Amino acid sequence: MSSLKYQSLDCDLLVTGGTMVLMDDQRRVLEDAALAIKDSWILWIGHPSEISDIRAKTVLDAKGKWILPGMINGHCHSAMSLLRGLADDRKLMDWLTNVIWPAESKYADEQFVSTGTSLSCLEMMASGITCFADMYFHAGAVAKAASDAGMRAICGQNVIDFDTPDNPKGWDFGLDLVRAHASQWSGHSLIRPGIAPHSPYAVAPNHLQQAHQLSMELDLPFLIHVAEPETEAQQIRDNFGASVPSVIEYLESLGVLTSNMIAAHVIWTDPDHDLPRLKKNRVGVVHCPHSNMKLASGVAHIPSMISHGIAVGLGTDGAASNNDLSLWEEMDLAAKLHKLIQKDPTVMPAKTVFEMATIEGARAIGQEKMLGSLEVGKKADLIVVDRDTPHQIPTYDPYAQLVYASKSSDVCSVVVDGVLIYHQRKPTLLDKQKVFADVEQYRKKLS
Repeated sequence: MSSLKYQSLDCDLLVTGGTMVLMDDQRRVLEDAALAIKDSWILWIGHPSEISDIRAKTVLDAKGKWILPGMINGHCHSAMSLLRGLADDRKLMDWLTNVIWPAESKYADEQFVSTGTSLSCLEMMASGITCFADMYFHAGAVAKAASDAGMRAICGQNVIDFDTPDNPKGWDFGLDLVRAHASQWSGHSLIRPGIAPHSPYAVAPNHLQQAHQLSMELDLPFLIHVAEPETEAQQIRDNFGASVPSVIEYLESLGVLTSNMIAAHVIWTDPDHDLPRLKKNRVGVVHCPHSNMKLASGVAHIPSMISHGIAVGLGTDGAASNNDLSLWEEMDLAAKLHKLIQKDPTVMPAKTVFEMATIEGARAIGQEKMLGSLEVGKKADLIVVDRDTPHQIPTYDPYAQLVYASKSSDVCSVVVDGVLIYHQRKPTLLDKQKVFADVEQYRKKLS
């Protein structure tokens, strides 16, 4: 059962005694298993009886619990937790243009972004998310708040064709912000900088190409909303006079549909026409079912994407359009939504959906070699989840139990990069009460 043979073992952290769902190639589930961590990496996986002498600086007893890979939130706007509940029950473009963007224009300075991101980190770690892909203004403030919380993140610096809270000087200055952001955070152990052109309807064709060229030059993830509103193709025609047979074909014609793209939503596609293009260009797709339902944006062709071999992860979107940051809820909804739409209960089985939150989510953001499964040589990002609550028993199928019954409140410990950042349901690095007090000040301003 063990991944490597040892007679004795020295490690920083030993997690032991739980039921381990590895999400490795064999999709193994190990009972009464243990995992050793050294210098932020997974050093060994197996049964404690296989090694005569294990010396650990810290031991985390997971007896009677799940030991799982950390979950990956493939698309969010973490600072928007401060806008939670501010503008509910509106259509997407009305929501954006009449409420969200004006509020951000007035309030979204670096402190706003830092406070909102810290609040989201508290919420995400408490629900077992260890890595998130973010696109927002002041990306450096997002990165700083995430790293201070001990969270792993892709932090995309927003670029768009109008003035924003961090850029009143135009497109070229926005690209300079990206360069500075990339320089500051390149090589960080937890943070990967990225570039985030908002969407095809809000960024001109030549600017999309410039953003993509910069992403290739600096080796940055290219985060973008794609085919979210049904009207996007028409908006591109109206805004830029561009010929748009489909949004996916339009992006391919510009040369920006490549493997470093993390495409959020991707709702309005033709399965026969567009999905082969996504597959050929190895684009990562992030499905956000709660946000898409709440804004009535539509339902993406996720089962077809998966059957095409496209990497599809799950995302919460921002808390202003969801309104929480729980991948447990996204998993449950993603499984049931597509069963209902296709009138087929065999569609989107639990194992497939759990893959979307873990190993396939890692593939969607281009991090599957480091994240998404519990394997020797991968980063030590994992969560420990209680199994002793009424809704967790009995268990017959681990994946069904995790997708359909488990809750955010079941998460009791979180390890990121080998560091215990959340333990006994309390953050270890963030001051929760200070964050809450800072959030209250913004609530008063926004009320």
